[in-house]
Amino acid sequence: MFTTAQIAKELDGEVIGDSALPLTGFAPATAARAGDLTFAENETFFLKAEQSAASAILIDGPFTSPGKTIIRVANARIGFARVLPLFFPERVFAPGQHPSAVVDPTAQIDPTAHIGPHCVIAEKAKIGAGVVLQGGNHIGRSVIIGANSRLFLNVVIYGQTQIGQRVRIHAGAVIGSDGFGYVFDNGVHRKVPQVGQVILQDDVEIGANVTIDRGALGPTTIGKGTKIDNLVQIAHNVSLGEHCLVVAQVGVAGSTKIGHYTTLAGQVGIAGHLKIGNKVTIAAQSGVMHDVPDGGKWLGAPAQPDRQAKRQMIALQHLPELIRRVSELEKLAALPPPTKPSEKG
Repeated sequence: MFTTAQIAKELDGEVIGDSALPLTGFAPATAARAGDLTFAENETFFLKAEQSAASAILIDGPFTSPGKTIIRVANARIGFARVLPLFFPERVFAPGQHPSAVVDPTAQIDPTAHIGPHCVIAEKAKIGAGVVLQGGNHIGRSVIIGANSRLFLNVVIYGQTQIGQRVRIHAGAVIGSDGFGYVFDNGVHRKVPQVGQVILQDDVEIGANVTIDRGALGPTTIGKGTKIDNLVQIAHNVSLGEHCLVVAQVGVAGSTKIGHYTTLAGQVGIAGHLKIGNKVTIAAQSGVMHDVPDGGKWLGAPAQPDRQAKRQMIALQHLPELIRRVSELEKLAALPPPTKPSEKG
C-alpha cells in the first residue's frame, strides 16, 4: 500500500486533494475499484477515470475533479511506466541451482545467480551476479552473461555470445545460431562457416522467438538499450545501434548497419549490406532496398521518403477516374469530323 503523497514523490509530481489517501492497486478506469489508482493521458480518458470507482487519477493535463484526488506529473504515460512496478513488482528468484541443472565444472557462476530447472551450462561459461535463468535454458561454451540479466523459459544461447548487464531475453529466443551463408560451388550450395559471435550490450530486451545469427567472422551487435519485439530475425554481421525499437516480424539481412534511435515498425524488411542512419523511422510493411540517411520517415516497398510515398498513394487513388476520363477523350478523338452543310448554287 502507498499513499498518494508517496506516489507523487516517486514520480516528482504533486497531489491535488488528499495526500494521505491510501492506494492499494493500479487499474484501468473500466476495472478500477475503491483504493485503486488509474491514469489518464487525455480528456476522453480523464472523463472515464472521473466516472470510475478509482480513488485517484494520475494525469499530466490541467484537469481537476471535485470527487477525485489527482496526482499531476509531467508525463502521464511515463508516470504509468514508473509507478506500475511499485504495485506489481517482478518475481524474485532465490540464488542457487536447481538439482536438475547440468553445469560444466569449468563454468563460473556467481553465487547470487538463479539457475532454474533443466538448464544446461557449457564449459567456460560465465554467469554474473543476480542473473536469472528461469528454466530450460541452454548456455553454450564460453558464453558471458552480465549482472542482473534475465533469461525466460527455453532461451538458447550459442557459444561465444556476450550478453551485457540487465538484458532480458524472452521465451524461445535463439541467440547465436549460424548465419545464412552459402556459396554456389559445382552445382551445390557450399556452407560458409559462421565463426563470429553475437554481442548484446547493456539494457537490451529481446522478445519471444527472436533469432539473432552469429557473424560469419566478426560479431553481430545489438546496441545498448535497444528493444526488439517478438518474431524478429537479425542476420549475420548486422550492427543495430543504441536505443532502437524493432517491432514484430522485422527481418534485417546480413551486414546491414543501423544507426542509433531508429525505429523499424512491424514487418519491415531490410536488404543486406545497407546503411540506415540515426533517428530514422521506417513505417510498417516497408521494404528498404537502398541506404537511408539520418532522420526522416520512410514508407512503402521500395521504401521512399514518406511525403513522396503518400503523394504516390493519393495519385493511385485517383487513377481509375483518370483512366475513365482518358478513355472518354480517346473516344471523342476517334469520331469523324463533323460534315459541313452543302451549299446550294
